[in-house]
Amino acid sequence: MKFSSWLLLSALLISQTIFAQPKYEFRGVWIATVDNIDWPKKGSTTEQQKADFIRQLDLHKQNGMNAMIVQVRPAADAFYPSDLEPWSQWLTGVQGQPPSPYYDPMQFMIQETHKRGMEFHAWLNPYRANFNINTASIAANHITRIHPEWFLTYGDKKYFDPGNKAAQDFVVKVVRDIVKRYDVDAIHMDDYFYPYRIPNKEFPDEESFRASGTKLNKDDWRRSNVDSIILALSKAIKEEKRYCRFGISPFSVWRNKKDDPDGSDSKAGQTNYDDLYANILLWMKKGWIDYVTPQLYLEIGHDKIAYEKLLDWWSRHSYGRHIYIGHGIYRAGEKAVAWNDPNQIPEQIKLLRRYPNVQGSIYFSSKSFDKNPNGWNDSLQNNYYRYPALLPSMRWIDNEKPWPPIVERNIINDSIIDLKVKPDPRNLVPIKYYVVYQYAADSHDATFGNVPRFLSKIVVEPKGFELKETLSSDHFSYRYVITAVSRNNNESDLSEIAILVQPGGTKWSFYNP
Repeated sequence: MKFSSWLLLSALLISQTIFAQPKYEFRGVWIATVDNIDWPKKGSTTEQQKADFIRQLDLHKQNGMNAMIVQVRPAADAFYPSDLEPWSQWLTGVQGQPPSPYYDPMQFMIQETHKRGMEFHAWLNPYRANFNINTASIAANHITRIHPEWFLTYGDKKYFDPGNKAAQDFVVKVVRDIVKRYDVDAIHMDDYFYPYRIPNKEFPDEESFRASGTKLNKDDWRRSNVDSIILALSKAIKEEKRYCRFGISPFSVWRNKKDDPDGSDSKAGQTNYDDLYANILLWMKKGWIDYVTPQLYLEIGHDKIAYEKLLDWWSRHSYGRHIYIGHGIYRAGEKAVAWNDPNQIPEQIKLLRRYPNVQGSIYFSSKSFDKNPNGWNDSLQNNYYRYPALLPSMRWIDNEKPWPPIVERNIINDSIIDLKVKPDPRNLVPIKYYVVYQYAADSHDATFGNVPRFLSKIVVEPKGFELKETLSSDHFSYRYVITAVSRNNNESDLSEIAILVQPGGTKWSFYNP
């Protein structure tokens, strides 16, 4: 082989290794309810709300997604029945008014999401309490009316005072209630801790600062306030359900390098640490949170906050926790050339797959996919998310794999394969779903399980299921293997391998290698 040909082949193999679709990858979409951004549509009926949510789920499933991050508490209100907070105004148009005909939106959304083998992350805004003091519908039992002393007005919004311990305890109580009553896979919080600064206007917490008696300066005191609620939330979540994850979606920049040698090569006007008082790195180092989704909503090559630079920085500061990159697909069609380029999101995906400390992506937001912006739905379906991906497990939560499922096999009328799958009775790990692999008999045993194209389907039937498939005479032989996946996304070893052979092109039978 000529040296030039060898180089070309090597480059091709490296490219395929880097950009090949991984078997385990988090692929999520934010569904925003505040101001009816994504769901539900204003004035929609119960049935219309259900139908539209299912439509969005099916679109995202088609695009290869495996997790939904749904905003269920946008402003100290609820998209579920609660004794602590009123029904959200963005559900019915009037805060405190239940849906009619009545249903529990969060329970419905969880069931529909899980039915499709996807995770449901309950997205809460921790401190925003009144989205607009001039126009918001505020019920008589809203916490701002019951405890007005807990809140501070900044701009046109009201926020819980992060320095008020009673307010912190209330937020923790709300989260504990959700985790206890609902089968959520994670609690997810966005970037609004202390609010983004309004020019020439100081956040009005001086009285709270003085009353605290702290010896810290105000900036460190504010950070300690946020630290304390993150720790309290982490403990509450794990006390209720150890497999329920806790994730934060911060602004893209922790600190600029000019302010901290450990900061990123960026020129952000505001940062998590200095302006939002969110010390994300501390929470990761301490193990208080399970994943971080930095909002890298700017393009590759941006002059102040470049996607590729921030991606590299976060990957080097994961501290063993998961990193899912937040992509700003909502920017499609903006004047910037980058957001009219069909390659922008594909290139972002290619880049993040180079980093083993980065486990996936979340896209803002759901409605952006409705118009197939820049053909990105097509890119995901036909290329980057062509095959299903399993969700990555979090080994610090637990490392227990289920036992492989028991599979009974039969051939019906020489034309239908009948597989009856049930959990092994020795299994002590809760099963989330089963994974069915189908592949050619001559595939290499040692590697096929890591090739996404052999992943045939995910079956969400924890108690077991029956699979019947018509055999095709066009294929000489198949192999089927099935695995079980736990609530923490740990995958079992393979079930017993079955090979179907067609001797002489007439009959099918089983044998084990």
